[in-house]
Amino acid sequence: MDAVLQFLVDHFDQYLRELAEFVAIPSVSTDPARAADVRRAAEWVSQRVRRAGFTTVETWETPRHPAVYARCDAGPDAPTVLVYGHMDVQPADPVEKWQSPPFELTARDGRWYARGISDDKASMLLPILAAEAFFATGARPPVNLRFLFEAEEEIGSVDLPALVRDRRDALACDVVLSADGGMWRPEVPSITVSARGMAGLEFTVRGPGKDLHSGRHGGGVANPLHAAAALVASLHDGGRVAVEGFYDDVVPIEPALQQALDRLSYDEQQYFSGIGAPAPFGEPGYGTLARQWYRPTLEVNGLWGGYQGPGSKTVLPSEAHVKITCRLVPDQDPDDVAGKVRRHLERHCPPGVTLTFGDGHEGATAYRVSPGTPAVRAAADTLAEVFGTPPDIVGMGGTVPIVATFRDVLGADTVFFSFSTADEDIHAPNEFYRPERFRLGLQAWARVWRKLAETRRGT
Repeated sequence: MDAVLQFLVDHFDQYLRELAEFVAIPSVSTDPARAADVRRAAEWVSQRVRRAGFTTVETWETPRHPAVYARCDAGPDAPTVLVYGHMDVQPADPVEKWQSPPFELTARDGRWYARGISDDKASMLLPILAAEAFFATGARPPVNLRFLFEAEEEIGSVDLPALVRDRRDALACDVVLSADGGMWRPEVPSITVSARGMAGLEFTVRGPGKDLHSGRHGGGVANPLHAAAALVASLHDGGRVAVEGFYDDVVPIEPALQQALDRLSYDEQQYFSGIGAPAPFGEPGYGTLARQWYRPTLEVNGLWGGYQGPGSKTVLPSEAHVKITCRLVPDQDPDDVAGKVRRHLERHCPPGVTLTFGDGHEGATAYRVSPGTPAVRAAADTLAEVFGTPPDIVGMGGTVPIVATFRDVLGADTVFFSFSTADEDIHAPNEFYRPERFRLGLQAWARVWRKLAETRRGT
């Protein structure tokens, strides 16, 4: 292990040059004009994995963008670890907000800047380099490794569930380590043990058959914007969701997670100041972190209709539109929750308007793994070794749909093992990554495989 860790230190400058090559590829999966660049990123990853020492490296085609698969085996008694990451990135827009070219790695102020460097190219490169260090020093990784790097995460991993089902034998594993996900704060390491699910819907409120003069017709015709506002207002009672049955399947926060919450050092006032919000708000009886990680929500993401240009236009609009998403916790079914919201809206629809719903959104179930599982303990022990302090146990307010697929199809838990942090402006101009996190991540990936192998042997 000492030789492996030293190899990673000695080749750091080479790794930086390679990371610069990787982020220079504008692999924007949502833009059809960038499809060739996405494929170029997959080719770059495939070649780099092969150069690391893997003899089995395959490109798996999907209806949109390719995925890269690789494997190497340590032996039948070793655990099998599936490493997941993604090589696609968000668009760089608005480009004028960048202080340096978005697809050119730029070092300044002790940070590396580039589109996709935090989400997820730097973090997904780490396990490739760690595996190479084992091969290059005459060893092999101490676990059976399976790599799966996709190119559609930024568009919802649309083809990945089917790919995982079709290739379940090749992907069979004991645990998934995700190079995507990120840590909570830059000051301390953390292990993320949950991600919320999601259900969404869109509805339209219609009144008159066309826009009307608000002076000529106002007061005698129902205004769809008023009706939409009333429907939106009916969805909450204070900070609690008022939809009948919304909380029926919600389970209490388990004691281990509540204890981890209670141990966190968290400055709530600093958080609200940082996001420009005046005060906490949400479901009564819970703190901010519990509300964001372990309780369900219903949020209005958009409400529009009528005139929205400069100045005034005295119009009574014919339509109003609303977009809603719910973040879910374990045991809540996305289709069931969406159905309850629809029925609530139908029951509360004001007179004089009609209500219709748009195409259903693809839902995702919540994910949670116990902090006490062997894989989580191995990851936590590794981070404690590398960072010199035990990691915080935290949740994720967002949704990572593919981890539910890994659980359902492969029967494997996912441990988030990313070295990005939540403040690195992912999806925004001037996305960045911390060089020290890259150094620590190299060491951690090499060590965590050893920890998992030791866990299997009971040492």
